[in-house]
Amino acid sequence: MSRLRARCPDCRTLTAVALGEGYECHACGRTYGSGLVRVPRAWGNGGEPMVEAAFLRLPIPEVAVVEEDTLSEQNLALAAGLPERPLVLGGCCCAHVGAVEGLAARYDRLAVVWFDAHGDLNTSATSPSGNEWGMPLRMLIDSETVRAEDVALVGARDLDPPEEEFIAASGLHVGREGVQAAVDGAGAVYVALDVDVLDPKGEVVPFMPAPGGLTTEETATALVDLVERAPVAGAGFTGLTAAPRNASALVRFTQALGL
Repeated sequence: MSRLRARCPDCRTLTAVALGEGYECHACGRTYGSGLVRVPRAWGNGGEPMVEAAFLRLPIPEVAVVEEDTLSEQNLALAAGLPERPLVLGGCCCAHVGAVEGLAARYDRLAVVWFDAHGDLNTSATSPSGNEWGMPLRMLIDSETVRAEDVALVGARDLDPPEEEFIAASGLHVGREGVQAAVDGAGAVYVALDVDVLDPKGEVVPFMPAPGGLTTEETATALVDLVERAPVAGAGFTGLTAAPRNASALVRFTQALGL
């Protein structure tokens, strides 16, 4: 895995070369603001649609595809080989863990804004399903990769009782109104966006839909607002199916983030 060279999404040649935070294709001359890392894994039962979604086509140079045999190996591979400004495409929300671990090593204080209909705050002891994709935000907090006070959970509306208890006790911020407190004073922010934060009756097809949620326009507006509040070190999109229309929404969110 190399952060220096990537496959150009336009001419499809392996000629995009790292240029600061972004990439420039030496074949067609296009420049890009970030590098794409695909993570086609789902750490739980029945997650094959999310695996397929990791190969949705996006207009960003592809730096690497991470397919490790264990979650810990996936985390290490991601953390070690992230481009300077990564866009991670999962797979399940566990793809965010290695990305945050890698970025947290670059900043004295990294904030995380986690858009998700679910909390992802269970542990192996509290999870009703046992699927690890319901635990990644809790993994990051328990490992002290990020502080709960530097995290905002936005759009959550399907929480298990242990997750609600953890939120109440931890100092984690909730809702769009909690974003400013989470990012205030941080060196940068990582944006984790599970598309089930959106209304499933809208423009996206999530893997695990939950009634209600944000519209595509509201989500894009929230991302633009976040960019104005703190430097975005990277982002990740997860919880998708491979429905072609999902790619259009992701492109819009990428543009909103300035990636």
